[in-house]
Amino acid sequence: MYTMKKYNVAVIGVGAVGIEMLRVLRQRNFPIGDLKVFARSARAIEVDDQKYAVSAISPEGFDGIDIALFAGTEGEKGAAIIYAPEAVKRGAVVIDNGADFRMDPKVPLVVPEVNAKDIKRHEGIIANPNCSTIQMVAALWPIYKKVGIKRVIVTTLQASSGAGRSAVEQLMQENSLIASAGYQNVRVNVENKALPQQLAYNVFPHIGGFAEHDYTNEEWKLVHETHKIMHDDKIKVSATTVRVPVRTCHSESVYLETIKPIEPDKVRDILSKSSGIIVIDEPKSNLYPMPKDIEGKDEVFVGRIRKDPFVKNGLWLWVVADNLRKGAATNAVQIAECVISSLK
Repeated sequence: MYTMKKYNVAVIGVGAVGIEMLRVLRQRNFPIGDLKVFARSARAIEVDDQKYAVSAISPEGFDGIDIALFAGTEGEKGAAIIYAPEAVKRGAVVIDNGADFRMDPKVPLVVPEVNAKDIKRHEGIIANPNCSTIQMVAALWPIYKKVGIKRVIVTTLQASSGAGRSAVEQLMQENSLIASAGYQNVRVNVENKALPQQLAYNVFPHIGGFAEHDYTNEEWKLVHETHKIMHDDKIKVSATTVRVPVRTCHSESVYLETIKPIEPDKVRDILSKSSGIIVIDEPKSNLYPMPKDIEGKDEVFVGRIRKDPFVKNGLWLWVVADNLRKGAATNAVQIAECVISSLK
């Protein structure tokens, strides 16, 4: 009787993404032998009524691990820099959700629906792209393959959970304070803010630190990561990233200019047949992707597909995905699935 090979897995970090990784591993029936969960300190946690023993991270903890999933949301910045080489040294393949390795030319940056073949050239570490990049390139790739893309202008509307659990708590606390005041004054100030501005009843165009040309590093990620994933640095990408008072799911208003002309109906057809994409595009019936409907789902949802009536080959897309799942945990587990598939 055939027995499926099982793999020893480690999840590093038990913040919002780490918790989601544990959930996705179970839901996708990943063939786990032994599972270890690491964080800065030992503790016990529970996810969907399943109890997990969390161990304090150490180099020795990676002995015997086949796949190490670094959540990248808990612990000091650069935790993967410290422990990923140790895990690789002990025979593990590291899949890192943080930003430390993304632009390393030796490290594949992967969205499986786009560039799964890049996984084959890994040297022990594979990087998970930024959440906003993942959903955008997943939607762009089928169009790019058909007619090419020369320019992308994107405005992201990013949920609080993209900044971690403490940012979600800030939003909830701000909402509660405003409600308790009878909505007379929507300006509140909470202690221990995780975000640079009030988020409740507000939006602000500031995610990450400001960098070259007054773009934030979050905006530059959309540029550089798109070029690396799609293997085309000639695509002109310009971004504005905005934090919005949504718990989970990032939305993106994406404008693109294609090299060859293509009609919106053809775009709908191509995307509808593409892996990992769901098209919801009946605006006259009030049907389009919205965060409230997509939280907890693994696909990238696309709607509001329409031509620019003033620019030749100009198109608009509205793209929504769960940033904790396809934007982080699910994409990482999909990479792991590709890794073990290549080992069979």
